[in-house]
Amino acid sequence: MMKKLLIVAVLALSALSFNVALAHGSAKAKHGGVLATANDLSFELAAEGGNAVIYIEDHGKPMAPTGLKGKLTVLSGAEKSEAELVVVVNRLEAKGITLAPGAKVVAALVTPAAKAFTVRFTIK
Repeated sequence: MMKKLLIVAVLALSALSFNVALAHGSAKAKHGGVLATANDLSFELAAEGGNAVIYIEDHGKPMAPTGLKGKLTVLSGAEKSEAELVVVVNRLEAKGITLAPGAKVVAALVTPAAKAFTVRFTIK
C-alpha cells in the first residue's frame, strides 16, 4: 500500500513540474497560417493570393527578413514544387506555391552572415 501511495505522489509531483514548463502557453498564428520555430525565432507560413509567405517574429515582435535568402520546397503527396523565397517588405514570399492540407514544407534559409538553417512546416 505504501509503495502505491509513493508512486501516486511521485506522479503528482512530476505533473506539477511539467506544467511549469508550459507556463507561457502556445503561440497563435496571426496571419492564418501554421507556426514553426528555428534559431530562436518564430516562423508563420501562410497562403496569400496564390503565393506562400513566411512571417518572422523574434520573441513576439515582428522581424524584417532583411538579407535572408532561401528556397521553399513543398511535398504534397507525390508532387514536389519549389520556389525561391524573396524578401517583400516585412515577409518572405514564394510566388506560385500552393499549400494544400497535409503538405510538408521546408524553408531552407541563409542569413546575411552565410549561416544556413531550415524551418519545417506541416499544413493543416
